[in-house]
Amino acid sequence: MHVGIIGCGLIGFKRAESLPPGYLKAVADVSRDRAEKLASLYPGINAYSDWKNMLREETIDLVIVSTSNNWLAPITLAAVEMGKNVLVEKPSARHYKELDPILAVIQKNCVKVTVGYNLRFHPSFLKAKAIIDNDTLGPIMYIRGRYGHGGRIGYEKEWRADPEISGGGELLDQGVHLIDLSRWFLGDFCEIRGHLHTYFWNMPVEDNGFIFLKNKKGQVAWLHVSCTEWKNLFSFEIFCERGKLQIDGIGGSYGMERLTCYRMLPKMGPPETVIWEYPFPDDSWKREFDEFEKEILSGNNLQSDLTNAKEVLKIVSQLYGDQA
Repeated sequence: MHVGIIGCGLIGFKRAESLPPGYLKAVADVSRDRAEKLASLYPGINAYSDWKNMLREETIDLVIVSTSNNWLAPITLAAVEMGKNVLVEKPSARHYKELDPILAVIQKNCVKVTVGYNLRFHPSFLKAKAIIDNDTLGPIMYIRGRYGHGGRIGYEKEWRADPEISGGGELLDQGVHLIDLSRWFLGDFCEIRGHLHTYFWNMPVEDNGFIFLKNKKGQVAWLHVSCTEWKNLFSFEIFCERGKLQIDGIGGSYGMERLTCYRMLPKMGPPETVIWEYPFPDDSWKREFDEFEKEILSGNNLQSDLTNAKEVLKIVSQLYGDQA
């Protein structure tokens, strides 16, 4: 694959690091300094300050879009119109309706688009999904998830606090990850409720989101996302009829990634407990790209495609509507 990256911030650098040697051919950013800084790490690649010029490189067949939310859908649309496959960062758009033109072009041009929900590719989640799929613990009853950080000085002045750029607050930032994971385990939801509120940060978007999702089987996901957590936290619990899976931490400032399996015994009482710890560096970005490349070459259906992203954003839209 010949890859071009549009958006050379923190995520753009992470995406570049996750690529196999020799794959990266060009980078683009509205800041030429940022583009040239990333390009300098990979000798021989081109740096652009205009992403449209980068898309004109005929040798590039896969584009990674890691910009602010307002540019995710427009750049993805332009790339697929030129016949290029795209990995676009979550949430893929500010509103689900921004994805409709892209979905139409994908079918016409026979290209693939995946969305950067890299938490699916963390080892704890891959292991948990395998346990659930093997019916080791019985059917899922409900999910409880928490994801939060403490912000930083000036947080309320960043682009994520501007609804014209971001499309929303913490719900569109970390909330979409928890919604995506809940859909991965429980499927479509028919009942969506929640409460969004700005408790601390002086900004026009929410800093906390409380989410209730229920599917037709009565299975529930109860989720909380926050940028007033103060100490970074990630916790995702899957409660089954014969036990529970608990994922804590996703590495870095969120703490060591750990999966704990609690298996109920026939006599009940204290469960049988097995713990897996993953102290090594986060390779979910590499796993995600490798899977995308494999799916492009094989023609298989994508795990995290644009249709799923649209359903996630529909839930977000409904929650924002509830608040209004």
